[in-house]
Amino acid sequence: MGYYPSRLEHFHGLPVHDVTGPEGDPGPGPPPPASVAWRLAADWEVPFEDRWRSFLDRVRTDEAVALVIGAWWQEWDEDGIGPVLDLITADAHRLPRLRALFLADVESEETEISWIKQGGIGPVLHAWPGLYELGLRGGEGLVIEPLRHAGLRRLRVESGGLPPEPVRGLAACDLPSLHHLELWLGTSWYGGDCTADDVRALLDTLGRGPGLRHLGLCNSDIQDHIATAVAAAPVVAGLDSLDLGMGTLGDDGGAALLAGQPLTHLRALDLGHHFMGEEMTRRVRDTLGPHIPDLGLTPAHRSAHRPEDRYVAVGE
Repeated sequence: MGYYPSRLEHFHGLPVHDVTGPEGDPGPGPPPPASVAWRLAADWEVPFEDRWRSFLDRVRTDEAVALVIGAWWQEWDEDGIGPVLDLITADAHRLPRLRALFLADVESEETEISWIKQGGIGPVLHAWPGLYELGLRGGEGLVIEPLRHAGLRRLRVESGGLPPEPVRGLAACDLPSLHHLELWLGTSWYGGDCTADDVRALLDTLGRGPGLRHLGLCNSDIQDHIATAVAAAPVVAGLDSLDLGMGTLGDDGGAALLAGQPLTHLRALDLGHHFMGEEMTRRVRDTLGPHIPDLGLTPAHRSAHRPEDRYVAVGE
């Protein structure tokens, strides 16, 4: 099973359409603006700003609903995504119907996930109060300031190492419509220094919201501690699906989940890429399998030389 992120083929339920051409031309016979997620990226010949300006000139952007930002650099990234966010938010009035935005849709061939320099997402959320879905890749430099956004329903952060500050900032936000949250917390080797206390604070905030149905706290090297916190968090009672996969979950985490609050109401529970032993895996399967239709228990590959080692699915 592969976890490493690749370029999006679909976003917000729409196929991704690349804006290409030597002048940022959307291509011959471009699709109707609201029928695709428009992907913009720089290349060797066209700087991102030029591609963005051409997109605004050649596409009826007042009808566009989804936007994907790819690599914004031509040779290497010196400044991070901040200037790109300044550029697109300055033109927010040109995309009044935008409902979904993904930042840094790049593959490892372009840059590793831990090298992506993110920025502050507050201006994005302020610029589009009707934004429904926000996704992003990379944790370095990510800033989530305490704010209120009444419309946001889906938030996804893919990271090989998410610093504690954006997690704490998220815990201080007021997102009353949030329905789907997925965080890849990562490993301390790449800046993922969140603690169990940070996770518990976030869970407390989420428990005060009325509508969360999917929670993913994934790809962490403290996955046992996360499982223990989740097992006692009131927010879990209202979930339809829970994802604790991609991390270093072992027997302690599995035992905490079985000893905690009931999970049998879930339609899906993903514990894939786990390091539980055969006996604990059997206990989890026998206890939860008859009740949860979609139970993910694919184990992580263990080294033949160091079978005791654990690792997250996505790091560098």
